[in-house]
Amino acid sequence: MLSLLGGFVLLVVGGELLVRGAVGAATRLGVSPLVIGLTLVGFGTSTPELVTSVQAALVGAPGIAYGNIVGSNIANLLLIGGVAALLFPIAVTTSALKRDGCVMLLATVAFASLALMGEMNRLIGGTFVLGLAAYILFAFLQERQANQAGPDDSAANTSLVQPLLIAVAGLALVILGGRLLVDGAVGIAQSFGISETIIGLTIVAVGTSMPELVTSVVAGLKKQTDVAFGNIIGSNIYNLLGIGGVTALVAPGPVPAAIVSFDNLVMLCVSLLFVIFAFTRLQISRLEGGLLLAGYGLYLAWLWP
Repeated sequence: MLSLLGGFVLLVVGGELLVRGAVGAATRLGVSPLVIGLTLVGFGTSTPELVTSVQAALVGAPGIAYGNIVGSNIANLLLIGGVAALLFPIAVTTSALKRDGCVMLLATVAFASLALMGEMNRLIGGTFVLGLAAYILFAFLQERQANQAGPDDSAANTSLVQPLLIAVAGLALVILGGRLLVDGAVGIAQSFGISETIIGLTIVAVGTSMPELVTSVVAGLKKQTDVAFGNIIGSNIYNLLGIGGVTALVAPGPVPAAIVSFDNLVMLCVSLLFVIFAFTRLQISRLEGGLLLAGYGLYLAWLWP
């Protein structure tokens, strides 16, 4: 239990430092808030999931590895999206929804379909990673073209060393926290007779999603809802293509049957629901946020033994 709690603390602290450093560097480079949300913030806050899933796969715990990916995506959409929208409705731009929402749906369908067909092998893993790289490049170039102003002069004249050092320190804490989290979760699963898949889908998934929750809530309170939306969508894309891809590359193997038959379907449904909510009036309202949050409560109630 101490290992699990210690891992949570290090993940949250490390994730916050990682995001702070990444956003500081992006500001100095003159990158738009949406790109920050989709890439540096969205992917940076998903680093705990990456470390946790890869380490779990390497120690022979696929239930935690893939349960963390799928459970984190469900938590991002229902829990984090719900809480952020309740605090302040999440405004969405048409271009971001068409590009990033569609990429998230395509990645979700691809992951669920390939998991249903059998083993997640290295070919699939490599294809996912290349697909993620192509998406990042396309989004960055498109947003840079739409924001021709470039870096702020005062920010551009400031050294990148400090934010990069902060980001590296955060990454180190995240790596250590991920290892402690896996060790603690496996220990709990074994001692209480709870399956590793359930632990991965709930405790580990929510724990590694804490950086996304903190970032989205802060962005919502500051009325930077494009960062909140980009963080949620970007994290889900990165979880599926990046973390799913890297996990398959380093430790090929099948996705547990329980995840394939139920949780992947839940992930597909809530991904579609989130995009539909975003299309209505180009925002996720407080009412819709409440429905998302209630849905996560029902999911946990159904899942937990």
